[in-house]
Amino acid sequence: MAQVTFKNGPVTLVGNEVKVGDQAPDFTVLANDLSPVTLKDSEGKIRLFSVVPSLDTGVCDAQTRRFNEEAANLGDNVVIYTVSVDLPFAQKRWCGAAGIDAVQTVSDHRDLSFGEAYGVYIQELRLLTRAVFVVDANNKVTYVEYVPEATDHPNYEAAVAAVKALA
Repeated sequence: MAQVTFKNGPVTLVGNEVKVGDQAPDFTVLANDLSPVTLKDSEGKIRLFSVVPSLDTGVCDAQTRRFNEEAANLGDNVVIYTVSVDLPFAQKRWCGAAGIDAVQTVSDHRDLSFGEAYGVYIQELRLLTRAVFVVDANNKVTYVEYVPEATDHPNYEAAVAAVKALA
C-alpha cells in the first residue's frame, strides 16, 4: 500500500493500491441528486479522478477549483470527478457557492466503495486521502498519484499532462 501521512501523522489506508497499467476498479458513489455513479457511466471517455478529504478545507477547495479551470482546455471527451466523503447535499451547496460547473463532485460517504477500490480510505478518520487517478477510455489506469502528505497539493501539471497525452 501507498504510505501517506495526515498532518504529518501516519495513517492506515484501506483497500487496494492502484498502479499504472491496472484495469480501473469499479465503484459506486453518489451524485448530488443521490443517484448512483459507477465507472461504467463514463465508459469511452478519459477520466480524471481528483480525490480529496473534504471540500470544506483550503487545499481541497483549491484542488477542485484548479481542475475545474483545467477542464476548459481538456475537451469534451474528458470527465473530471472530485471524490470525497462529504455528503452529496454539502457537495452541491459547495459547488453552487464556488461556481464549479465543469467538475462532477461525487460522494463516497455511503459505502466507501471508491475509497476501498482505489486504496484511498483513511481508516482512522473515515476520510479519503488526497490522490489523483487518470483512466483512459478503455478503463486502463494511466496515471496515479497518492499524495504523500494528505494536506499537500497534488502535482496538477503532471495530472493534466497525463490527460492531454490521451486526448
